[in-house]
Amino acid sequence: MDRKVILAIESSCDETSAAIVVNGREVLSNIIASQIDIHTKFGGVVPEVASRKHIEVINAVVEEALEKAGITINDIDAVAVTYGPGLVGALLVGLQYAKGLAYALNKPLIGVNHIEGHICANFIEHKSLEPPFVCLVVSGGHTFIVHMKDYGEFEVIGETRDDAAGEAYDKVARAIGLGYPGGPKIDKLSKEGNPEAINFPRANFHDDSLDFSFSGLKSAVLNYLNKMEMTSQEINKADVAASFQQAVIDVLTENVISTCKKRRVKKIAIAGGVASNSALRAQLTEESNKKGIEVLFPSPVLCTDNAAMIGSAAYFELIKGNISPMDLNAKPNLKLGER
Repeated sequence: MDRKVILAIESSCDETSAAIVVNGREVLSNIIASQIDIHTKFGGVVPEVASRKHIEVINAVVEEALEKAGITINDIDAVAVTYGPGLVGALLVGLQYAKGLAYALNKPLIGVNHIEGHICANFIEHKSLEPPFVCLVVSGGHTFIVHMKDYGEFEVIGETRDDAAGEAYDKVARAIGLGYPGGPKIDKLSKEGNPEAINFPRANFHDDSLDFSFSGLKSAVLNYLNKMEMTSQEINKADVAASFQQAVIDVLTENVISTCKKRRVKKIAIAGGVASNSALRAQLTEESNKKGIEVLFPSPVLCTDNAAMIGSAAYFELIKGNISPMDLNAKPNLKLGER
């Protein structure tokens, strides 16, 4: 097998990342410059601020990735970059930088779908993993159940009809005064609470759909908090956090296991920022084991936005000959499987 060295760039939201990935599974470097401290004071990601920060650091991040990998820019075989979905200004910074590099080096440019990247993080963590498998993608911006039939071949089985799971976490965390980012803070506080204290709703659709909806759950939490304040009752934040989290995890677990049953697949891979959630990992593993289904998780660094996952996805495109044109544009609403 030919050795393909890919320089990958990711800038879809508030992390500027560059990585050197060999043959889709071996990571020589994966540098991430996070903006979390900058956006925390705003209570969420400010797109304009994110774009400006990407411009400031992208060159240094790429140089550090090459240095850590022990290679020069001339040793790479292709340049990969996220071109959607994401914040359009943030995407454009990485995309224009990658285009300039590819053009100057006369190397192939490979545009990568950010969500496909999250799925491919599992190929880095689990070297022997091969399709087909079912993947649950849960992050601040995305919630999907995907049947990965083959490399680069995806069927979306379920997706959120409103808020992404991570988005609901952020909004509920803000409402109970935990601040941003909500996911890790609610996960931590939930350990002190009773997940059965408050019966928050679980959205199920009557049309046999495996889609998700978290907007009603978020509203139910806000209504509960409002009612408690209006009647001057004490709010147990840990119970609210634990009960909210349980409602999210119950639906995620139930729908992804149902997908495995429908598609007769015995393997689930988890991806995205919420894949780091300890309660989700525990419940999904326990319920899947009862059904004889194997569950795979990437390590936390590969759950967040990072360029290594983009380099992995790009390799499978490169060996198929799927090279992107130089007029490739950012697509903030890019769908999974769309080319």
